[in-house]
Amino acid sequence: MGGLSEAARARHLAEMRDQGFTVVPDVVPAELIAGLRAAIDRLEAEEGQGYARTRFEGLKTLRIYNLLAHDAIFARIPVHPPTLSIAEGVLDSGLQLSSLSAIVLGPGQEAQPIHADSQLIPLPRPHPPLAVNCMWALTDFTEANGATRVVPGSHRLDHAPDYFSSHDSLAAEMPAGSAMFFDSALWHGGGGNRTAERRYGIACYYCAGWVRQQENQQLGVPAGKMRGFPRRLQELCGYSVYQGLYGHVDNRDPIEMLGCAPGSRMIWEASDEAHDRQRD
Repeated sequence: MGGLSEAARARHLAEMRDQGFTVVPDVVPAELIAGLRAAIDRLEAEEGQGYARTRFEGLKTLRIYNLLAHDAIFARIPVHPPTLSIAEGVLDSGLQLSSLSAIVLGPGQEAQPIHADSQLIPLPRPHPPLAVNCMWALTDFTEANGATRVVPGSHRLDHAPDYFSSHDSLAAEMPAGSAMFFDSALWHGGGGNRTAERRYGIACYYCAGWVRQQENQQLGVPAGKMRGFPRRLQELCGYSVYQGLYGHVDNRDPIEMLGCAPGSRMIWEASDEAHDRQRD
């Protein structure tokens, strides 16, 4: 469990290009699933986390945002090698973690309106991928308990969905331990939970390195906690420079603010070096 062959990775990336989503089965180990569910339940009980307050978020849905600030176990999600490798394949290795949140649909939760995650970004559609969501299934996702509904191929349409209209969609069912990726331009929405059990999921949302993150993790996660994260996770949270230009602090790699050695040179330094090589 947990590994992906190059052939499997290529197949999932092709599905992302063609239909805008893909389901990767049996990719999250059972011990991690159990730990994540326990952490969510603890946060709900100890921190007074409750149902959301808007219909879009779900009046019978528990949502916990900024998970990295709450429990160390959540730090394993964004850097999980098999899933991160697919996100990097859709975007590139300079991607960032846009947000990390728990989404637990309670019994009686109605279906969410069909929408696209990037429809607020004022760019003509279709466009190259701006972000990719990776939904971790901590319980089985079924049509009955609210599996995410998707409109295959809709990421290639030239418009976003009408928020108040109904749209033909299918339930992206998957067993616990699976992960579903979908392009931020894909039309989708949480399903309705008609069962007596909760549907547990965690949304790990990555964005291109030049796109502003949904969650401001540099302010939302205390610096002391951030210093304890693996370097790759620090970079995903924005302590990095994209293409040697975007995100620098006083012409330096922001990861130095965590006491780490710089990992990126600024673009103008690389430009000077290229110029000197040409002269030589």
